[in-house]
Amino acid sequence: MADAEGYRVPEVCKIVGISYRQLDYWARTGLVTPSVREAGGSGTQRLYSFRDLVQLKVIRKLIDAGISLQRVRKAIQFLQENMKTGPSGITLMSDGASIYACESEDEIIDLVKKGQAVFAIALDNVWDDLSSSLGQKKELARPGAARARGA
Repeated sequence: MADAEGYRVPEVCKIVGISYRQLDYWARTGLVTPSVREAGGSGTQRLYSFRDLVQLKVIRKLIDAGISLQRVRKAIQFLQENMKTGPSGITLMSDGASIYACESEDEIIDLVKKGQAVFAIALDNVWDDLSSSLGQKKELARPGAARARGA
């Protein structure tokens, strides 16, 4: 399914469950640009990495949950800055207005106790589901816990 170097646009759309138009818009506006290869004119295709696919899946889940594109951009910026090799136990949660990156069960419980949690996306699960559906081995090395919040 994947090119030797990355995933082509038609495969990305199918894997993530988005239209070509959405993917193209997100690439043109810089939400998620292909990290393997940008399109370089007629006859060339964008190539996306596995990490790009994870980010695209998270974007789709956030948008499906009703999060505004402006807030999605902040969450993805956080992921791009903090998810170098893997999701490292981060759960994205929202209270409907903000997105929080929780790194421990205590942080998740605190949000739920305050009645602030509307939804949660466990990045480990997105990573693992995508990895197994593509028949790939997930990367074993995961970065240390990042301390940023309120993406």
